[in-house]
Amino acid sequence: MKYFTLFFALIGVMVILYGIIGLTLDIISLYQTKGGHEYPYEGWTGKPVDWDALDLTQTGLVKRGYVLDVHVHGTTGMISFGFLGFQKNWQTFSDRALKVHKPKEAFLRRGFDPQF
Repeated sequence: MKYFTLFFALIGVMVILYGIIGLTLDIISLYQTKGGHEYPYEGWTGKPVDWDALDLTQTGLVKRGYVLDVHVHGTTGMISFGFLGFQKNWQTFSDRALKVHKPKEAFLRRGFDPQF
């Protein structure tokens, strides 16, 4: 009985560890630019969002991660996080995000009518 409990405890620890690693990788992959946080939002470095690599849905685009999915509404620009089937609205695009990542142009290319 002792080994049986230890076995399931080990499985629980591994699941939690894999969840933490997956969540960390998802967060790191979300934000890959640095600098340019002050107007006129120039001088930034890194890689902007590759909108063409995101999955197309009826309402917008989604970046699927290991643990966390990021949904972006094609009309309102609302960014939401999806986790285990639940979705939580976060915020719309900042002025910096509009200039650096150019989501409006990407949504127009994908057939949406962005109002942000």
